[in-house]
Amino acid sequence: MEQHRNWAGNLAYAASNVQYPESVAQLQELTAGGSTVKALGTRHSFNDIADTEGTHISTQKLNRVVLLDRERRRVTVEGGIRYGDLCGYLHDNGFALHNLASLPHITVAGAVATATHGSGVRNGNLATAVAGLELVRADGELVSFSRDDETGDFHGAVVGLGALGVVAKLTLDLVPAFDVAQTVYENLPLAALETGFDDVMSSAYSVSLFTDWKQVGFNQAWVKRKAGESADGPSAAERAGATPAASPLHPVPGFSAENCSAQLGVPGPWHDRLPHFRMAFTPSAGEELQSEFFVPRTQAFEALSAVAELRESIAPLLYVTEVRSVAADRLWLSPSYGQDAVGIHFTWKPDWEAVRRLLPVIEERLAPFGARPHWGKLFTMAPERLRPLYAQLPEFRRLAAACDPEGKFRNAFLQKFIAESGS
Repeated sequence: MEQHRNWAGNLAYAASNVQYPESVAQLQELTAGGSTVKALGTRHSFNDIADTEGTHISTQKLNRVVLLDRERRRVTVEGGIRYGDLCGYLHDNGFALHNLASLPHITVAGAVATATHGSGVRNGNLATAVAGLELVRADGELVSFSRDDETGDFHGAVVGLGALGVVAKLTLDLVPAFDVAQTVYENLPLAALETGFDDVMSSAYSVSLFTDWKQVGFNQAWVKRKAGESADGPSAAERAGATPAASPLHPVPGFSAENCSAQLGVPGPWHDRLPHFRMAFTPSAGEELQSEFFVPRTQAFEALSAVAELRESIAPLLYVTEVRSVAADRLWLSPSYGQDAVGIHFTWKPDWEAVRRLLPVIEERLAPFGARPHWGKLFTMAPERLRPLYAQLPEFRRLAAACDPEGKFRNAFLQKFIAESGS
């Protein structure tokens, strides 16, 4: 079999073969018949969370809209559908999702399973839109989880890390379609956020801060206002010392803004503004590595200040750092479980050996804040430090054992970070 890699190219998968089911029935058959299997979406994880030495089951062809329930404002989709493809359909029918990640290129199931997120102090991660899901467990049978069943294991199944089975379908909550106007501000001082962090981050529907750490502060603040949000007078970013950009910008200094979503306050549909990058273009920097750590929003300034102390080590290896806010949720393995969180994201240049040496230093600086790493990105945190960060992990192990008693979906990543120590 020709070797296949993840999106960034930093990981060669160990799978012995790749299968492409075209129906849920085929997905069930392949899952039941394999000794070791793992679902594969758009391959946007940077670590081996989706790797396997057995069979990769690609959800590439399981990409259909199953049902639009206008009355309940819900849509049911197959797990392999990409956000960029789903959003146009929803918008044409007068609906929207509450938020989107930076990239529209990723699958719904993959984003949900790893608690991937957008930004907004009142916006939960993408998994919080899930009202129900249907997955194929190890024996090939379908099992359903619903938020409407408060006695079930729904809150454990949504951010499932691929440990419970292959997601066949998801039902997502919708909101009415809306417009967003995006304005980018430049040169936001870090010191201004000691008292102004919440003011800036809550000043619009979605706010992201960017820095290359070549200075103590943020190169850019991307402020996405929902139609109807007041923009009278100076913005919170301006009050904090930033100035409006005179022309469109890319988050990574020196890159062309051509592949970025529209700026300069020009309103447009939600799905054209909430992502930073346009569906038709190469996202982000292209060849890159990524890490992200979540800290309580109440300690965001202190955590950012701790990172800033390392900027001379970080800057030579970095394309850009992005800071986003994520509302608290009840999903067991979500990094924002039980706390309003701030994600501190690093887009690295493709020098893994240098990044690998630096990550433990960053993780040590963020340890006092109980930093939780993004499940699908690069980190070096020891399992003994990570496991205690998730109070519901024992319950998740119970659920995984019920869905996958023989460990068909287990891989090295899950064995290291999710299994009980020494098991």
